[in-house]
Order: sequence, then C-alpha cells, then structure tokens
Amino acid sequence: MKSLGMIRRVDELGRIVLPVEFRRNLNIEERDELEIYMETDRIVIEKFEPLCIFCSSSRDLVTYSGKNVCQSCIRKMSKF
Repeated sequence: MKSLGMIRRVDELGRIVLPVEFRRNLNIEERDELEIYMETDRIVIEKFEPLCIFCSSSRDLVTYSGKNVCQSCIRKMSKF
C-alpha cells in the first residue's frame, strides 16, 4: 500500500478530521467505531473490529452480557 502523509490541525475541542483517502482505503464509514491507543510516542487509530472473547474470531458474533461470542464457540460450549 502506498504511504500517505497529510497534515491536519487539532481544533479547539481536540478533534481532527480523517482525510477521505484514509477512510476509503480502510473502509471507514460514518458511525464506525475506531480504537485509539498509544504506542510509545505515537497515537494509533484503527477501525474497531469486535472479536470473540474465546477464539478472537470476528465472524458470526453474538453479544451476550456485553461480551462477544462467535457461533462456533457457542456450539462448542453447548456440548458441555
């Protein structure tokens, strides 16, 4: 992937605008959740992808008591 670099100002409320090129490349749409964290001296922003708490799969998730569990793990647990 080609490296893109752009300068953006932080507004008075601490917000920045993600350039449309970044959003298109990363398939980030309006109302998507983003994960923001620090890595040493960098701020990292990633599109949030919920994962199963047991196997880390992102497919066929069900939310139960605020936790994500995939259908495969539900089937495995139902055998007990």
